[in-house]
Amino acid sequence: MKWNLRWAAAKRDIWRPTQLQAAFREVGFTPSLSKVAVLWSNKPVTVRLEDLDKICAALQCTVADLMEAEPLAAAEGRPETEQRAVGENGPARPIPRPGSGGARRPLPPN
Repeated sequence: MKWNLRWAAAKRDIWRPTQLQAAFREVGFTPSLSKVAVLWSNKPVTVRLEDLDKICAALQCTVADLMEAEPLAAAEGRPETEQRAVGENGPARPIPRPGSGGARRPLPPN
């Protein structure tokens, strides 16, 4: 996912985390300045749905304005059109750990 908070804020003429915090206060959202700065400068690992709703209310935008889906292949550095078959790069089955002697575990009793 691509985090577009700065872009959504810029559409409301908000250019600094302190201005963003003031916009949040207008809708009753009162995160610390450090939390606002993290949202401003980084893609958050998690965002509570309540907070996301308040962010959207403060910026008069939608969730789609804040987050944009990126193709998974592009994020991994592979071309999108590349398709791989199962087991193409090695065995499709798990390999026993060294030292286990390759022995299988016994089945549980019935």
